[in-house]
Amino acid sequence: MRRLRRLAHLVLLCPFSKGLQGRLPGLRVKYVLLVWLGIFAGSWMVYLHYSSYSELCRGHVCQVVICDQYRKGIISGSICRDLCELHKVEWRTCLSSAPGQQVYSGLWQDKEVTIKCGIEEALNSKARSEAVPRRELVLFDKPTRGTSIKEFREMTLSFLKANLGDLPSLPALVGQVLLMADFNKDSRVSLAEAKSVWALLQRNEFLLLLSLQEKEHASRLLGCCGDLYLTEGAPHGSWPAALPPLLRPLLPPALHRALQQWFGPAWPWRAKIAIGLLEFVEDLFHGSYGTFYMCETTLANVGHTATYDFKMADLQQVAPEAAVRRFLQGRHCEQSADCTYGRDCRAPCDRLMRQCKGDLIQPNLAKVCELLRDYLLPGAPADLREELGKQLRTCTTLSGLASQVEAHHSLVLSHLKTLLWKKISNTKYS
Repeated sequence: MRRLRRLAHLVLLCPFSKGLQGRLPGLRVKYVLLVWLGIFAGSWMVYLHYSSYSELCRGHVCQVVICDQYRKGIISGSICRDLCELHKVEWRTCLSSAPGQQVYSGLWQDKEVTIKCGIEEALNSKARSEAVPRRELVLFDKPTRGTSIKEFREMTLSFLKANLGDLPSLPALVGQVLLMADFNKDSRVSLAEAKSVWALLQRNEFLLLLSLQEKEHASRLLGCCGDLYLTEGAPHGSWPAALPPLLRPLLPPALHRALQQWFGPAWPWRAKIAIGLLEFVEDLFHGSYGTFYMCETTLANVGHTATYDFKMADLQQVAPEAAVRRFLQGRHCEQSADCTYGRDCRAPCDRLMRQCKGDLIQPNLAKVCELLRDYLLPGAPADLREELGKQLRTCTTLSGLASQVEAHHSLVLSHLKTLLWKKISNTKYS
């Protein structure tokens, strides 16, 4: 009797067991995903606790050093009074990814802003815990007392030529620099104002903001004090792209793509963002102040406004053509990997001469199209997917040769924009 009861019990459990086995692979995937996310979240919390506030987040150091120089009359700026006397610049979340470049979200004049300031230190590890880090004041050593406005103008023009190339439009940019240097609007440039704007020009991103200030896809400059400056608030980013820099390498590419699709904007919004990114590529290629290269093409830099208009999240890895060529041309190499500026601005290596060439292997558009394959193809409408994939594949084969860049480059970019725009035009997404 006892055996019959046990047999009946097993028979009743059989269908449940088979169902459980059928669902087991799905449950395993969910558990693995949860474990991955748990590891990431835990790692980030540990990293934030032990590293961020001691190494990455030193906004107080920036403020102390900048305000000290302001009170001594060494520097000037449009927000110095609000920052150092009235304390109207509110520092919020730390966004720094490197100790030397301090980045914070903040609030100023009831606007969301991003606060940026550089720190160069000459400290050993023992001194770091015992004293407030002090920045070497090399950024504020030029121009010197006695420099005339004519000399400063020539000094600025020479600097811009070295970094942007010898362009006919540069005198107009010099005029804008001098106009901006007059922070107090008294129609003259003081030594403190000249030192401040010169220090700002040494910041790669500030130079890019200045060169692209008329372009809608770059953040707008709002104010500065010394070499500390404020821009518009950081653009929105899709969740996986906004992962902390430390955790991005830990994320498998397949999982990153899945998270992008799950947590990112709906496909039509992604198409609108992609159109803005393609327009930004056009701006870089046909800019008023020369050509610029995107030397770190990642989803982390694909930001957008609340209305899903594209905004470049970080200009640190965008470089003027003149600077890239100067770095690469004639550089000793054994293979093409030795001819790399930034993360992915790569030139061919002449193995006979063992020197890097000046032309890049891939133009901006080819690298952006590689990015858009993972960004746009998942979830794309069925009637568009095949043609979109074909256009993106064609785009990724573009080379950096001058013969292709002018005609083929522009044609491919135009076709892509038209294809995406047709799909979202006359809808709420446009």
